[in-house]
Amino acid sequence: MLDPSRRAFVRTAALTVGAAALGRHGVLARADAGWEQAAAIVARIKAPTFPDREFAITRYGAKADAGGDATTAIRSAIDACVRAGGGRVRVPAGRFLTGPIHLRSGVNLHLDSGATLAFVQDPRAYLPHVLTRFEGVELMNYSPFVYAHGASNIAVTGRGTLDGQANAEVWWPWKGGSPGPNQGPARARLLEMAAKGVPVRQRVFGDGGYMRPNFVQPYNCRNVLIEGVTIVNSPMWEIHPVLSSNVTVRDVTISSHGPNNDGCNPESSRDVLIERCTFDTGDDCIALKSGRNDDGRRLHTPVQDVVIRDCVMKDGHGGVVIGSEVSGGARRIFAERCRMDSPRLDRVLRFKTNSVRGGVIEQIYMRDITVGQVAEAIVAADFFYEEGNSGRYTPTLRDVDVRRVSSRQSRYGLLLRGYPESPITRLHVEDCTFDGVREGDRIEGVQSLEITNVRVNGTLRNERITR
Repeated sequence: MLDPSRRAFVRTAALTVGAAALGRHGVLARADAGWEQAAAIVARIKAPTFPDREFAITRYGAKADAGGDATTAIRSAIDACVRAGGGRVRVPAGRFLTGPIHLRSGVNLHLDSGATLAFVQDPRAYLPHVLTRFEGVELMNYSPFVYAHGASNIAVTGRGTLDGQANAEVWWPWKGGSPGPNQGPARARLLEMAAKGVPVRQRVFGDGGYMRPNFVQPYNCRNVLIEGVTIVNSPMWEIHPVLSSNVTVRDVTISSHGPNNDGCNPESSRDVLIERCTFDTGDDCIALKSGRNDDGRRLHTPVQDVVIRDCVMKDGHGGVVIGSEVSGGARRIFAERCRMDSPRLDRVLRFKTNSVRGGVIEQIYMRDITVGQVAEAIVAADFFYEEGNSGRYTPTLRDVDVRRVSSRQSRYGLLLRGYPESPITRLHVEDCTFDGVREGDRIEGVQSLEITNVRVNGTLRNERITR
């Protein structure tokens, strides 16, 4: 049911059979056209292939199981692979300690079953600085653990494990909230630099900044494959393609419950396929981003043409999330055939932004999602996230289509909070079943919402809600 306090704000009309048929035909046509775009996106994403050459890191001096630091050996294997014209840098079974790994064009870093790359806990190992992003803002900072810049045809594959070795004593305390140094002052300084237009090469942090590196980050790369590996104990965001295209993330397992431990965050990237992955995270499972505030508007590069399918989401703040660093916009995002279930998974589909971050979010499609329970809502949109309505960049959210989502337990069905001056527009929910909904819906700042053949706690709803 609608939040009673908002009944004067919306007009709800039961659809007649004829009007429903007419409206349904138009909405179906839009949805079909949208999913045709998804098929075209998948068709043009091609995983890179590599020459049949192998460079085992043990040939270059790496020793497993307390055998010393393998960083130099791994770099030597990558160099040899590049000189030969590309191939596979192989990590055999065993546990190898390493510093940052920088992939180059034509290199597939392959971890055998039983292989673990454990990343050293000394932050100084991740210097010198590289061009990266921290929470949507460009800077020179610690190297991500697995990094590539301007490369093409790169991969991380196999059935082994990437272990960031982050924990309550190392990396995670930098988030703040406990005694000791934390990222707060440097983060504020970085945001101020971006607002003032300080050139990125002058935004130098690293030692003394306490801003954690991401785990796997292809930056401005083409033809990227991340497949099969398990990622654990990350400092923060796990898989973070930035300004990249033709990216495939497949059959990856992520289990990491530290602060800001998002599973996969394509940022300002296009033509991205995320499939058959399992996410058990300390933050969003999948979050689509496009830069924060002034930096997002400066680069003006949306995240777009992303297909998510056949994934499993366990713990996390949201299953499929758009924002909050979305100042560059997001469009043509598709999610289908996923399973979500955990009392510590907060939302199924979530949008988060505000008038400081802004951004246009549009053409979002979700279908065939099976949900056991989530803590808060099936669909949540919040224009009052963090800074709230305190800026000059009014966000836009429009053209969202949700179909055949079933859930057994949640607090809300829909939790939608737009602005009166910029309401959420053209949200359609159809053929869904939401059981165990404890508090109905909360709807404000919504201009048009169509609910068709949706059962909430056993009651059929066919409604059109307009401002």
